[in-house]
Order: sequence, then C-alpha cells, then structure tokens
Amino acid sequence: MAAAFHAARAADPHAKLYANDFNIEGPGLKASAYHSLIKALKKEGVPIDGLGIQSHLTVGQLPPNIKENLESFTKLGVEIALTELDIRITLPSTPELLAQQRKDYETVISACNEVKGCIGMTVWDFTDKYSWIPGSFPGEGDACPWDDNLQRKPAFLGIIDGLNA
Repeated sequence: MAAAFHAARAADPHAKLYANDFNIEGPGLKASAYHSLIKALKKEGVPIDGLGIQSHLTVGQLPPNIKENLESFTKLGVEIALTELDIRITLPSTPELLAQQRKDYETVISACNEVKGCIGMTVWDFTDKYSWIPGSFPGEGDACPWDDNLQRKPAFLGIIDGLNA
C-alpha cells in the first residue's frame, strides 16, 4: 500500500490520495484497523491525504457514534469524505420506512457536516432505478434519494436537512 501511495504522489504531486473502504462508519474492529494503518502510514512518511468512508447502510441500523468516529479519523491528520452513501430498505417500502430513511440520511449527512475535516459526501447513485442494491442484497432496495420514476423521496429532504443542521 505504501508503494502505491508513493507512486501516485510521484505521478501527480497535487492529487489528493485517499484510502477508501466500507464498514468503517462506526467504531469497531475494522475502523480500529484503519486507525492503526493510517498512523503507521503517516509515521513512515507515506503520503495519505484522506479516507473515504463508503457508507453502505441499512435503514434503522446506523452504527452508533458516527460523528465521534469521523472525528477520530480526522484527529489522525487526514481529511475524510463519505463516499458511496446509500441507505437501503427491506422491501417493500412503507411510509414508516421512508420516514426512517429520511432521518437516517439526515443523521449521517449532519454528522459529516459537523466534523471539521469531513470535506464531502457522495451518494452511490441518485435513483433507485439504477441502484446496485437489489442485485447484491435480494429483498432490499430503495436506497437512493430519488425513486424509480426519478421523483424525490423523503431521503432527499433528509440530505437537505443534514446539510442545514
């Protein structure tokens, strides 16, 4: 990994160099392993600028302490970004599940928005019409801010609320 970061820096001295992975949104073994990795890379002088946190989540099952976990990564001297954010629902969707999804999007977005050093958020596709979720998680879907007909879902408003928190 160190060689890859050094080669990338040599190829483009101005590029932001990130590691990017999933299941590190909240505290846990994998997040701890990334803390150790980032510390070791930094200690060795490896040029790592940030960490992408993929954020493939499930409605009503957000990891605890998301904001604190994000802060813990920025304290290591790297910026972070939420990448590939989606929050899937066990189908069929109901008004209650869509309302919870809106709250969950707001929670995740506001956590990033409140952490100095969390520099951006990206959704993994914008519409359920093209979502990867049903193909990878049978019986789950409706993870995006727009539905199959390209209509805004409550999740969209959750994103807006999270940005305005």
